[in-house]
Amino acid sequence: MASEEGKKQLASQQTVRLGDQAPDFTAQTTLGKLSLHEYIGEKWCVFFSHPADFTPVCTTELGKVAKLKDEWAKRNTKVIAYSIDSVEDHLKWIQDINETQNVTVDYPIIDGSDKSVAIRYGMLDPDTLTAEGLPMT
Repeated sequence: MASEEGKKQLASQQTVRLGDQAPDFTAQTTLGKLSLHEYIGEKWCVFFSHPADFTPVCTTELGKVAKLKDEWAKRNTKVIAYSIDSVEDHLKWIQDINETQNVTVDYPIIDGSDKSVAIRYGMLDPDTLTAEGLPMT
C-alpha cells in the first residue's frame, strides 16, 4: 500500500496526451542543468525513460541509442533519457554503458531523484512501490 507521501505523489501526477506539446521543465542532467524546450530547440526529440540505472536491458538500450547518433542527426532529432536515479549514479552508469556496449553516451540523462519530471509526465506506477510505500517509475 502506498504511504501518505506516495499517495501525495500519485495524486499530483499530470497527464500528457497525444498531440500535447511536451511539458517544459528544467532539471539537472549528466550534461548540466537544462530546460527541455531550450535543449530541443527547433529539432525533434526522443525522450525516453528507464526505471533504474544499471539494469541489463536499460544498459543495452541506452547503448543502442548512442550507437544511432548519426541516424538521429540525419533526422534532425535530439535524444534525452530519464531514470529515477541521481546524476552521480548516471555518470557511473554511463561509464558502464560505454565499456560494455563499446559506445560513447553523449546525450543527457535527467536526474530523476526528486521525481518532479516523473510526476509532470505521469510516469509513477501506483502498483510498483518501494519498501517505503513510494511509487516507482
